[in-house]
Amino acid sequence: MRRVVTAGVCGAAFAAVLTAPAQADGPAAHGPAGGKPAHWEPRATGTDARFRGLSAVSRNTAWLAGSKGTVLRTADGGAHWRNVSPPGAAGLEFRDVEAFDGRRAVVLAIGEGEASRILRTEDGGATWTESFRNTDAKAFYDCMTFLDRRHGLAMSDPVDGKFRILSTGDGGRSWKVLPSAGMPAALEGEAGFAAGGQCLVGSGPRDVWLATGGAARARVLHSADRGRTWTATDSPLPAGDPARGVFALAFRDRTHGIAVGGDYRADQASPKAAAVSGDGGRTWTAATTPPPAYRSGVTWLPRSRTSALAVGPTGTDLTTDGGRTWRTLDTGSYDTVDCAPDLACWASGEKGRVARLER
Repeated sequence: MRRVVTAGVCGAAFAAVLTAPAQADGPAAHGPAGGKPAHWEPRATGTDARFRGLSAVSRNTAWLAGSKGTVLRTADGGAHWRNVSPPGAAGLEFRDVEAFDGRRAVVLAIGEGEASRILRTEDGGATWTESFRNTDAKAFYDCMTFLDRRHGLAMSDPVDGKFRILSTGDGGRSWKVLPSAGMPAALEGEAGFAAGGQCLVGSGPRDVWLATGGAARARVLHSADRGRTWTATDSPLPAGDPARGVFALAFRDRTHGIAVGGDYRADQASPKAAAVSGDGGRTWTAATTPPPAYRSGVTWLPRSRTSALAVGPTGTDLTTDGGRTWRTLDTGSYDTVDCAPDLACWASGEKGRVARLER
């Protein structure tokens, strides 16, 4: 069950648009056109798939990956979505997509044994090539991330007591399992959450972080050498139950990070749903005013040193002080969130829900 849930405006100005009260005067409240305050604007997808995989390329281009083997792509800001699902993938559960542009993307399917697969397209989804299929019945892949157009990693829940890491150096065309000697032992019950494609994230050419839960302590693991050696640090997020832990991470550089999560069960509180790090994940401090409930996705606003968005089934929250305090902006349900370099932010989730942030 845990696995099933399993441009032109600077970042500071963008955050001001988000936080301005609707009744205030001026462009900060009403956006450039003097209309509504910044808000999520739904984009109809024509499907009821649950999209836990999202990659924002730009204001116009985004990729979605979800249940029932569904992959969608838009090139016009979400006005139209093209179904580019790989043939024969209807039985797969896609939980992550990493897109380089409107034509090249890599998708990850989760599950035990051969259900975990990685596919790649170079023609906008017209054709797909399977570049990895898991053959170890003990492995269960959750997330992947790319550090640049060539180097990427994917992670599996522990196999023989340690998290397993896949590596690619050719843009996802081929993958190899990295040696486990540099990976610390997993805690009893520890695993990753395939909840929004952000349990494995990177920043810069070599730094990668891995989020965990399900054990007595919710941890964040860090590698400074593209996944060959790792160190583990405890976080203050809820732990001690298979439904609790760190669900998503975001690092705006190799030093400043945000962790979100909690307890994904709707009837359970998550009083400490976010934490921050200012030393590359070596230590974590609980947010003084965290999001009010479990959150499964988080992203920094581009060109901002202090602002980020977090999303979950009960809403969207904004921080403007680097993750120390959060304010709820929206109560709609989203599983993951991503922002593009041109400041376009997208969110996606259950029942085909997709939205772009308008301001």
